Amino acid sequence: MSESQIAAVRDFITDLPYSRALRLELGGVGPGWAELSMPYHADLVGDPATGVMHGGAVSALMDTTCGAAVMAHPDAGPGTATLDLRIDYMRGAVPGQAVRARATCVRVTRSIAFVQASAYDEGADPIATATGAFTVMAGGGA
Repeated sequence: MSESQIAAVRDFITDLPYSRALRLELGGVGPGWAELSMPYHADLVGDPATGVMHGGAVSALMDTTCGAAVMAHPDAGPGTATLDLRIDYMRGAVPGQAVRARATCVRVTRSIAFVQASAYDEGADPIATATGAFTVMAGGGA
């Protein structure tokens, strides 16, 4: 992966105001995959009684991670948009723990990238899994 592709993914994350609000950080990126993390913060709590992070914050993390994975794919081009995203929540994130997501492109065509992702806290069991379809810019995939 070229330095310019890594820079494009990093810029994608830092240029989105919602990503900045969620404090998303790029943990790793490679050809067709990306990993982002979101630190625990009181502003992201969805249930004040338990301190569990809001599902919408986890959704945004997963959506952004999937988009970053598409942008990192060598056949996908420098930009993307979400066409479809299904997220299955399996449990709440443990209060006080950061959440990380990893997404991988499983197939890229000329116009659509298909992506799978999982989100975790410090535990071994996923918080959520996702599958989605994302746009591919002109000149992408076969």
